[in-house]
Amino acid sequence: MGYAHSDGADQTGTTGELMPTAVKILIAGGFGVGKTTLVGAVSETRPLRTEELLTEEGVSVDDLSGVEAKTTTTVAMDFGRISINEELVLYLFGTPGQDRFWFVWDELALGALGAVILADTRRLADCFPSVDYFEKHGTPFVVAVNCFEGARQHRLDEVTQALNLDPGVPVMLCDARSRESGKAVLIAVLEHAMRSHRAMSPATAG
Repeated sequence: MGYAHSDGADQTGTTGELMPTAVKILIAGGFGVGKTTLVGAVSETRPLRTEELLTEEGVSVDDLSGVEAKTTTTVAMDFGRISINEELVLYLFGTPGQDRFWFVWDELALGALGAVILADTRRLADCFPSVDYFEKHGTPFVVAVNCFEGARQHRLDEVTQALNLDPGVPVMLCDARSRESGKAVLIAVLEHAMRSHRAMSPATAG
């Protein structure tokens, strides 16, 4: 049921205290949608970033429409950590957004409990590769519409229809710069992933 730190919640430390369960969550979406910002906003530790300056060669292959001011790009992953409570810790892995870095996705997705797909309504089509990837691999995900200043705010049902999502996939608004907003998104993906895993569990069928 996803990535677990050491042996999970049943393991105790040297002092006999219960170790928290660690869960792996992916933060995905198109180029420039706010993945690095979200990980940085919610992480309780200094996030690991693998950003590099955009070069002339990169600009020639990356679509900068709508994000012309962007000067850096994630080339491997973003990594952060947030404690939901004393029993649960989330490890966040932000994926690179460009097609030329797709080769790292399988490694990042290994053992993930669920995923967040950040969406920009100005570039909604950029979500399709992430949606297709997680649907193909059976990874539960939520779509979080990042509320960029100046972007037209679509109704959430319009986003569901535009992305051709299953009715059960949660779609919500968020501000990737806000810790509280980002935490609400992470709780939503946890709850959705738990419901999905329970629905697939043989125990529930009986």
